[in-house]
Amino acid sequence: MRNMISEENFNPDQNGIGTYAKRMVPILVYMLIYLLWFHYLENRSIQIEYLIHTPLDDKIPFCKYFIIPYLFWFGYVAVASLYFLFADYESFRRLYLFLVTGMTLFLLISTLWPNGHDLRPVITGSGVCDRLVQNLYNRDTSTNLWPSIHTYNSLGVWYAVKNAEHLKKKKGIRILFMLISYSIVASTVLLKQHSVFDVISAFLFAGTMYYFTYVLDLLDLIGQRRPRAA
Repeated sequence: MRNMISEENFNPDQNGIGTYAKRMVPILVYMLIYLLWFHYLENRSIQIEYLIHTPLDDKIPFCKYFIIPYLFWFGYVAVASLYFLFADYESFRRLYLFLVTGMTLFLLISTLWPNGHDLRPVITGSGVCDRLVQNLYNRDTSTNLWPSIHTYNSLGVWYAVKNAEHLKKKKGIRILFMLISYSIVASTVLLKQHSVFDVISAFLFAGTMYYFTYVLDLLDLIGQRRPRAA
């Protein structure tokens, strides 16, 4: 992975420990807010007003083996974010904007529009994957689903890799991240964690944020509009 790191961005002499520590602060603060808010949503006593279910959901088979990429997501987004934080700060800033915007929107929607689904099957097997799926079902309620953050954040990581200048010529790495991201997306519906509606919505939200983040380059526009020091 070392040769993936841009020497221009990863310079211990130029960017000391203090610099990286300061960059970590907004991540940690936001994650604390997000986790507390999400914990509240998962544990509040409220009637689910909107049941998400499409005809296509009934045609998609359940596949317990996709628990592997589904659980892989938890480390995937975190490690990718830390990698860009140290290796390519400009890519990190865009990834951070992408993730925070979508995750905040998800929290607001879940707060104002209580939603859930009835897609989960009864797990009868006793294999490793069966137990992992059952454990997931026990810990994660079938509420607060729209849009799918697993889908949205996975696409965000893939977009960051695809647009990182120092990874442009690393075709193997780009393909690997694309396959991981889309396997996570597939896992959301094959495990019956999400409806197709959640996933399609996440793609639409991600596409919109991709335009603002990478095509329009909102961060660059904001930077250009800042008043110059006298």
